Amino acid sequence: MIAIMFGSDHRWQEWRINKNEGVTRMFQVTLWLALVFTAGGAVAAQQQGSVAMPGHSAGSSTTNASPYAGMDRRVVKALSDQDIADLKAVRGMGLARAAELNGYPGPSHVLELADALHLSNDQSTRTKALLDAMKTETIPLGERLLGEEIALDRLFADRTVTPASLGAAATRIGAAQGVLRAAHLRYHLAMIEVLNPDQIARYNQLRGYAKGMTHQGHSD
Repeated sequence: MIAIMFGSDHRWQEWRINKNEGVTRMFQVTLWLALVFTAGGAVAAQQQGSVAMPGHSAGSSTTNASPYAGMDRRVVKALSDQDIADLKAVRGMGLARAAELNGYPGPSHVLELADALHLSNDQSTRTKALLDAMKTETIPLGERLLGEEIALDRLFADRTVTPASLGAAATRIGAAQGVLRAAHLRYHLAMIEVLNPDQIARYNQLRGYAKGMTHQGHSD
């Protein structure tokens, strides 16, 4: 009789092997024990961060990847596809947040909420006129900004950028964005003359802002 003691998770067990089971049985047990202890050692080492995965050095981590990873495949590196679509569709890229989030509704969203806001015919007509005017003004401005961003991107992509060309391109982008932002903000400001205070409060509630913050608005 051969007795073999081994431990697993602090629990000891005993296996007894009769000699008449032969060498095969003994070999199987020995192989099983080797696998158990090898696996246990690998798990312990992995928990300590010392085991390298295939293709990675010990201690390496995928957390070193840049948050910009993948953006290098964009047509315009500084703009997402959504940014470009917004510029072309007069959605503003968040340029009017200073107004929107301080109780100055935008004409586009007001029309979307027309029924909930109980707009009168006159209010609907005036809001549509503001939206049409905003589109007429801001679409060319958005195209101008997009063009300036493309020009800056090409300077770097073509390796032709210089301090002087960089300064000029950045200045043009800043100017184009400033004009576009001012345009969007003006139409939010104009909406205050169309809606009454209750409608503005309701708008903010529907948009999920500060429990329906109010603004003076236009009195009927």
